[in-house]
Amino acid sequence: MRKMTKKNKIAAVAASAALVAVGGGAAYAYWSTTGGGNGSAAASQGTSPITINVTVAPGVAPGTPKGITYTATNPNSSSTPVTLAKPVVTTSSDACLPAWFSATAPTGTTTVLGNADGTALGTGTLTLNDDPAVNQDACKNATITVTVASN
Repeated sequence: MRKMTKKNKIAAVAASAALVAVGGGAAYAYWSTTGGGNGSAAASQGTSPITINVTVAPGVAPGTPKGITYTATNPNSSSTPVTLAKPVVTTSSDACLPAWFSATAPTGTTTVLGNADGTALGTGTLTLNDDPAVNQDACKNATITVTVASN
């Protein structure tokens, strides 16, 4: 084996010191690191409206109540409670007065599941109130519409 000269010893010590310094610096950087940041997400724009379907039995005539079936379609992924408001009657004829009619809707609240189609909300009636003192012929062949909203 060859003898180390003073010059080689100094070079070896310097190289060792440099390796320790680099290694120590890496450890210092690892333990001393800091950081920051942020993130964001868009909030939902809310839910789409529930569609309430109103189906009235045909053949509306004075004094003969006809059944109304109420169902709901929920296009949202979450369930929604539905409570029906008082139904409103309109007609296609100005001479066929909506005041001659009465309509009912089920009471109470029904939970309509997310993405449900045709959930039963209950039934009611539509009646053309028979008034013998008034000629109600204007309602013949008229289209009677029942509209209901949810609370």
